[in-house]
Amino acid sequence: MSNDVKQMEKGKSGLSRRQVLLGGTALTMLVVAGLPQPARAEMLVPEKDELKFGFIKLTDMAPLAVAKELGYFEEEGLYVTLEPQANWKVLLDRVITGELDGAHMLAGQPLASTIGFGTEAHIVTPFSMDLNGNAITVSNAVWEEMKANVPTGADGKPVHPISAAALKPVVAKYKAEGKPFNMGMVFPVSTHNYELRYWLAAGGIHPGFYSPSDVSGQIKADALLSVTPLPQMPATLEAGTIYGYCVGEPWNQAAVFKGIGVPVITDYEIWKNNPEKVFGMTSKFVEDNPATALLVTKALIRAAMWLDENNNANRMKAVEILSRPEYVGADKEVIANSMTGTFEYEKGDKRDVPDFNVFFRYFATYPYYSDAVWYLTQMRRWGQIAEAKDDGWYAETAAKVYRPDLYLKAAQLLVDEGKAKAEDFPFGSDGYRDPVSDFIDGVTYDGRKPNDYLNAFSIGLKGDEKVGG
Repeated sequence: MSNDVKQMEKGKSGLSRRQVLLGGTALTMLVVAGLPQPARAEMLVPEKDELKFGFIKLTDMAPLAVAKELGYFEEEGLYVTLEPQANWKVLLDRVITGELDGAHMLAGQPLASTIGFGTEAHIVTPFSMDLNGNAITVSNAVWEEMKANVPTGADGKPVHPISAAALKPVVAKYKAEGKPFNMGMVFPVSTHNYELRYWLAAGGIHPGFYSPSDVSGQIKADALLSVTPLPQMPATLEAGTIYGYCVGEPWNQAAVFKGIGVPVITDYEIWKNNPEKVFGMTSKFVEDNPATALLVTKALIRAAMWLDENNNANRMKAVEILSRPEYVGADKEVIANSMTGTFEYEKGDKRDVPDFNVFFRYFATYPYYSDAVWYLTQMRRWGQIAEAKDDGWYAETAAKVYRPDLYLKAAQLLVDEGKAKAEDFPFGSDGYRDPVSDFIDGVTYDGRKPNDYLNAFSIGLKGDEKVGG
């Protein structure tokens, strides 16, 4: 079937009537003869309308599932297949080779790829998937030893947030007994790796360095962190191969339901409203398919809005979607434990955490340069970036990968179509959040001053320091 015939077929169902800002990036346009044209915009048509996107079976892939199941992709003239991937490396490799047109990614993956840490390729993101959503879980045995160092409230329950200082004597004891204190995380450039490292270091536990000659990340480490596949984390914890892990849902709540572990802290408590996953595509795909990239972003924004609207009123419907085997495939009860605004720590200790998963509010979907810079500072702090970089390098690298310009074009289209309100988006932002101090250690982060931020830590590289060994 020719492209013209395809467009005519779509026109019959109304699926080809797309809008784009006047004066925007050069895009593929279509004016359908005889149809009234919008006053402020032209028709926007995807250069590629059949797309395959990858994801990992975590609840924060929700915007992709919702955009498909609620028809947002199709309303933009996009026919999307969603395909679960075996692991983060396979997912990234398949985006780079073009087997996938885009994917739910760890925020560190596009940055690491672009600077050449691991597989080198230029990946960009016009859309941040969510805020928060992770936790750190320890085995029942470790928790029993930690509890002696954790204060309790009037109700007899542990006072949160729980500092890693409560874990420090346990790690020291294991070390004295000649037992390495092993912990799992999902990928070397994952949020989970950096959050686990941040929490440990804030409590005085060294999580180890990387170097060009030793990429284990365990140089000088008190706790030994290594990659553990997501679905295997509870079983690996139960087997005693690791004593704790940092992961997204549903794998912390799964440990509670199985009675094998205790989530001791959420990432919301480590850094309030921290950025999490992103939607990544190659820069070449975006350059070759600019209209498609905008339409994908529009659909994802609408999905994120739906997930958070009316004070999370749609979350149980989202839980039903995510529990399907083609998406996360976990029990509804396990997924609902965090997706509906609660979180269970010890068995029976369920607390309200309304912002455990945030998909739209607080400008969650806007790809802030300062979010990218934070990930880059953590790569430098732990030696993945081996050499010192000036502040300008951090800003330039962030701007290569994060594309708030594309995001705001998609947002403006939704505003023009009456599907969103202008106040829901940070129009006029320079891409940097104001400085924040909502970290467990109280350190202030200003994305415009990454080296000052690195200098504030007692554990981690700073200045011209390098790692040997």
